[in-house]
Amino acid sequence: MKMRKLKLLTVFIIAIVLTGCSLPGLGGNAENTIKISTLTHTESQVLGYLVAHMIKEETDLNVEMIENLGTSVIAHQALTNKEVDITAARYTGTDLPSVLEVEPMKDPEEALAFVKKEFDERFDQIWYDSYGFQNTYAFTVTQEFADEHGLETVSDLEKVAADMTLGVDNSWLNRAGDGYEGFIETYGYEFGEALPMSIGLVYQAVKSGKMDIVLAYSTDGRLKAYNLKTLEDDKKFFPPYDASPVTRKDVIEKHPEIDELLKRFAGKIDADTMTQLNYEADVEKKEPSVVAKQFLEKHNYFRGE
Repeated sequence: MKMRKLKLLTVFIIAIVLTGCSLPGLGGNAENTIKISTLTHTESQVLGYLVAHMIKEETDLNVEMIENLGTSVIAHQALTNKEVDITAARYTGTDLPSVLEVEPMKDPEEALAFVKKEFDERFDQIWYDSYGFQNTYAFTVTQEFADEHGLETVSDLEKVAADMTLGVDNSWLNRAGDGYEGFIETYGYEFGEALPMSIGLVYQAVKSGKMDIVLAYSTDGRLKAYNLKTLEDDKKFFPPYDASPVTRKDVIEKHPEIDELLKRFAGKIDADTMTQLNYEADVEKKEPSVVAKQFLEKHNYFRGE
C-alpha cells in the first residue's frame, strides 16, 4: 500500500512538471507577472484592484495580488526588495515621517513634490501624481449635532469642546507634532475628555451617542452610512495624506505600458468618490475587486481622458 501511494505521488509530481502547472502560491511566469501589494484596510484593497484590473484589461501581463501588508513601511520594503512591483496606496503624510524620516509638510503640493524627488533619488522609484484625494484625519460629529451647534469647521468647536467627549485612537493622543498636544497648541482649546479607542469603533461610537465627537478617516465609507459630518480643518493642522501608486523604475523600463496606465489615475478619484467606493465595500459588503471593476467599467477605464 505504501509503495502504491508513493508511485501515485511520483506520477502526480511528474504530471505537474510536464504540464507546466504550478502549486498554489508559486504563481506562473514571473517574467510576465506584476505583483501588486495592498495594506489591510479596504481603501488600499480597492485601489490595488483598480490597478490590477487596469493592467489585466489593457495589457497581456498577469497580475498577482499581495494583500494585507501591515504598514506602509513594510510595503516600501517589499517594493525596494523586489518582492512586489507596485504598491497601490501610498500616502504623503504617512511616508514623509516613516520612510523618509522628515517632518510632515502642511502644503500638499510641496509634500507631493518632495516625495517624488526623494523616492526617485533615494530608491529609484516613481511616486505618481495623486489619485485625486486625501485620506486624512477628520473631526467628526453626527449631522444632527453639527446642525444644532452650527458646526462647519474645527474652530467652531471651541464654544462647545469643554463639554464634549472625544474618541480617538491611542497613537494620536500621544503622538508628537500632529497629535493631541500639537492640536491644543494650534487651535487653543481642548476637549472635556479624550478617550482612546480602536479607530474601527469610532464611527459606531459617535453614531450611537457614546462619544460626542471622534477623530475618523476622511474617506471612510461609514461616514456616508451613518450620516456623519466631518469638520473642515480650517487651520490646516493635519498634514496632507494624498494617495498615489508607487513603483520601481526597473519595472517601468521592462514594462513601459504600465507607466501610461498608472498615469491615467491621476486626479480621477476625489474624496467623495473614494468614500463611495469604500461604502460599497465596507457597508454594502461588495468584494473590493468587484467595486474596482465596476468603477473602471463605468468610466471606460479612463480611456481617452
